Amino acid sequence: MASINLIESFQDFKEAENIDRPTLMKVLEDVFKTLLRKKYGSDESFDVIVNTEKGDLEIVRRRMIVDDGAVENPLIEIAYSDAVKIEPDFEVGEELYEEVDIMDFGRRAILAAKQTLASRIGDLKKNALVKKYGDRVGDIINAEVYQVWKKEVLLIDEDGNELILPKSEQIPSDYFKKGESIRSVIKKVELKNNAPVIILSRTHPSFLAKLLEIEVPEIFDGLIVIRKIVREPGERAKVAVESYDDRIDPVGACVGMKGSRIHGIVRELKNENIDVINFTNNLQLLIQRSLTPAKITRMNIDNEAKRAEVYVSPDQVSLAIGKRGVNIKLAEDLTGFDIDVYRDNEGEMAEYDIDLEEFSDEIEGWIIEELKRIGCDTARSVLDLTPTELERRTDLEKETIEEIRDILRSEFEKE
Repeated sequence: MASINLIESFQDFKEAENIDRPTLMKVLEDVFKTLLRKKYGSDESFDVIVNTEKGDLEIVRRRMIVDDGAVENPLIEIAYSDAVKIEPDFEVGEELYEEVDIMDFGRRAILAAKQTLASRIGDLKKNALVKKYGDRVGDIINAEVYQVWKKEVLLIDEDGNELILPKSEQIPSDYFKKGESIRSVIKKVELKNNAPVIILSRTHPSFLAKLLEIEVPEIFDGLIVIRKIVREPGERAKVAVESYDDRIDPVGACVGMKGSRIHGIVRELKNENIDVINFTNNLQLLIQRSLTPAKITRMNIDNEAKRAEVYVSPDQVSLAIGKRGVNIKLAEDLTGFDIDVYRDNEGEMAEYDIDLEEFSDEIEGWIIEELKRIGCDTARSVLDLTPTELERRTDLEKETIEEIRDILRSEFEKE
């Protein structure tokens, strides 16, 4: 039987797992019908039969048996005398089925068919990959780290497809090792040099949204809706949520008993602080909630200029602004208003300050407690005292005091 083994000759055919069989069969049929048209001028009297399970392909030629001398079109007719040479029992009027030996096309034609087939299947694979991941943009995926480079990480999914996690889409404190399984969100699918590139992200707001959906059943069920998420990846995030059921406290449901639901997300995001607030159409209340954990005493809102003047007590200034201004920046992103913070007792723009607790990753806890003992709970309150005064009032050594002052001073110099 004339056949061609596709397992050996067309390896890509068997590897194209994401392409449905009818599509593959149509591609194979098209490729070989092109060969037939080149050799015979027409493919109308030929059947291309594909066995996708075994990887075999057959080409069968159909011709009608006519009397000798009555052949008008040799493509679809055969003389009786020629037909009985193939099978003695044939009679005029019957249809003759004859298998075509693939090798009759010639070595060069078969090689061209292989190349065409490989190209067509390659295109189908790309299209299948684009559709598969294009339909899943915004979904979380688990993938294995295959290679770590300076500007990006290459990951492999369960089907062996390559995914890219750029440095810009990684949380600053992310550290990955080869073989490690990590979670990220599918951000977009791009085409570069006609090849699909799947871009992942761990910094996009949709990553946090999906993590919340996984941890909070009420969000998954649609009882709680996430109205907006703003993030400073690895540092702080603010999530505005709203409940469609008056019996459900949206903030309590998201945080969970003793923070049980939010803790897992915080760990996944490398200890990113997550403020969950109750969304409201009351603009003043929304701005107040957005500045969590600071407590607001009063505010003036200019709706036309999209600006809010917020007044807080002196001890709340550093909380409202946050380290490197992150808290107030996120509050502005969440509300869409420019926010100015003022000391309530002075009526003046608050001098930028930072709570000492914000430096817990650079200054040891016992040192922060020692400074708080003498009434210094912000960076400026420490810098306002001379090194001699600090040495006299605390149990800290001179070298330690200088190191602390350098750390605090450098933070303001960044600003």
